Amino acid sequence: MAKEFLSEDFLLESETARYLYHEHAEKTPIYDYHCHLPVEQIAEDKQFENITQAWLYGDHYKWRAMRANGIAEKYCSGEASDYEKFEKWAQTVPYCLCNPLYHWTALELKRYFGIDKLLSLETAGEIYDSCNQMLQAKEFSVRNLLRKMNVKLLCTTQQPLDNLEHHRKIHSEDFKIALHTAFRPDNAMAVENLPVLNGWIDSLQQVSGVEVKNFSSYVEALRKRHDYFHKNGCRLSDHGLDRPYAEQYTEKEIENIFSLIRKGKELNRSEQVKFKSAMMFELALMNYEKGWVQQLHIGALRNNNSRMFELAGPDTGFDSIGDFEIAGPLSKFLDRLEKNNQLAKTIIYNLNPRDNEVIATMTGNFQDGFVPGKMQYGTAWWFLDRKDGIENQLKSLSNTGLLSRFIGMTTDSRSFLSFPRHEYFRRILCNFLGKDVENGLLPNDKKLLGQMVEDVCYNNARDYFAMSCKD
Repeated sequence: MAKEFLSEDFLLESETARYLYHEHAEKTPIYDYHCHLPVEQIAEDKQFENITQAWLYGDHYKWRAMRANGIAEKYCSGEASDYEKFEKWAQTVPYCLCNPLYHWTALELKRYFGIDKLLSLETAGEIYDSCNQMLQAKEFSVRNLLRKMNVKLLCTTQQPLDNLEHHRKIHSEDFKIALHTAFRPDNAMAVENLPVLNGWIDSLQQVSGVEVKNFSSYVEALRKRHDYFHKNGCRLSDHGLDRPYAEQYTEKEIENIFSLIRKGKELNRSEQVKFKSAMMFELALMNYEKGWVQQLHIGALRNNNSRMFELAGPDTGFDSIGDFEIAGPLSKFLDRLEKNNQLAKTIIYNLNPRDNEVIATMTGNFQDGFVPGKMQYGTAWWFLDRKDGIENQLKSLSNTGLLSRFIGMTTDSRSFLSFPRHEYFRRILCNFLGKDVENGLLPNDKKLLGQMVEDVCYNNARDYFAMSCKD
């Protein structure tokens, strides 16, 4: 007999899995150490006018599905009305069967709004009106949406020029959810577009108070911003890389390359790689010196559709998995830091599933024997954030490292309605462990397994990062 969809035992296929989820995972709070939520909306405690604004604005996952379903761009990132956009998403949802979006959509409607009906063109109007009516109540402001999901800590991502005014405002208030940020300096090494980079450097001079005359003063200006972020509670960095960068270079070469950049002279590929390698090394040293955690998101091939990039801009659903060389340069990058004992705690995420074992085993090369789980194989990310992707990441980590020391899930999201992804991960984790218990591969020790689940879902992340939750 077919099981009920999205029941309380959704994704839980054994008695052990059900016990681990309902008695342990379900009760633990959320420590979301990496997301892209707009912090200004938290500062103002925004209330969305309608479900489209809360759910579809900026969600390139949904936009990709809509385009694949033949929906015109005006209903995705374009000028159509909010209801028209919602209706087109509702039209698309039934075609998302077997895509994680189908699960996420149903979970988000149920957990935030108590709606069990499946979204479709036929139910679109009713669900739109019901959600919109609820969103008018104060209990559906963005801060209360976070409280509803039992979020204890949230870490957004800001670039070095940000003045962090919204973070400072929130820190001055009696907001019980700890809010932090990550330092994301990707713009500082974006040598593919020199006019944009030089404009960014000019702005860096202004906010840092450092005249950037050469590469060393450029690093000094970035360090000033790194210091500023640290002073405002930042304790981790985030780096979005197509591949690791660890090319050999001399100081003279980098100074010459920086001079070319400031003159607006295009760099050849070798010069680009050397500059990026130097930047990653200098930034990694800053992270180590301040005791930060550094995150490396590796493997995205971005902005593939040039026409749509011109129309809609970056981060709108035209990125894909890349097939770059990973192992060699990543090993060189980490080893150069480790040689002088300057390697910070590091989380490495891969986007190409072929690299699962590469990353999982690479982290094992640089564990230091002092900090439990110092080197982390990051949770299934972006295109891999789905049932089999999560399971495969858990398998790779289990087979080559210590799953018990894993810091668990993060949303990596721009939506305040995305936190049921933690539930999704937790159910998959409990089912993963439950299967092994049922098959005699793990002991049926409820205390041992329950503690492991709570650690992976919350405790390990809380202990790993130097970012405390509020009482």
